[in-house]
Amino acid sequence: MEIAIAFVVLSLVVFTVFVLAVVRGVRATRRGIDRARREVRRAVTDVSLSARAVQPGVLGEVARTRKELRTSVDSTRSTLLAGADRDPALREALALLDQLSGHAERLDGELASMMTGEPDRARVSARLPELRGRVERIKASADSLRMAAQDRAHHDNVEGLDALQEQIAIESKALRHWSPSEQPRSAPGPASRPAFEEGKAGRDGDRKAVEDAD
Repeated sequence: MEIAIAFVVLSLVVFTVFVLAVVRGVRATRRGIDRARREVRRAVTDVSLSARAVQPGVLGEVARTRKELRTSVDSTRSTLLAGADRDPALREALALLDQLSGHAERLDGELASMMTGEPDRARVSARLPELRGRVERIKASADSLRMAAQDRAHHDNVEGLDALQEQIAIESKALRHWSPSEQPRSAPGPASRPAFEEGKAGRDGDRKAVEDAD
């Protein structure tokens, strides 16, 4: 009976784990699909903006304004992401950029509706200066974060190189100073043996002379 209960419990645990894994997999797949769709839409929009930005007139100005806004935010995001994994300060800056991106996306939506949903070109021209001013504010904030991150990366690289050069200089100096190793003492050779034996013979002769005198 206990074995049957344990088997049922184990089956329930396995089934629950399986269901959770399937749900997570489905969610991850959906997120991947949504991300791919956003990237495709973004790529199509960028191509369209590039084509419209070269056109004269107010619609061309709106397209150029949207393109500048997107370029500024995207460039800043790329710069921060490059060092966010190893620098907590850049992660905090990235969180601020996420908030700024929300404002940029809403403003980009307003500009897009002016391009495609407003047939009155005079109204577009009248609203464009105010929208352009908001774009400049967002660009200024994004550019400030990007340039600060670039300056921080430059400072860290220079500081790291200076420290490395100092260590190499110390190690190089240590490698150039060495003490001569002690030479091993050699055993007495054949040439030194006669002198030793001669001295011993002399001492024996003196001792014998003293004994004879006694």
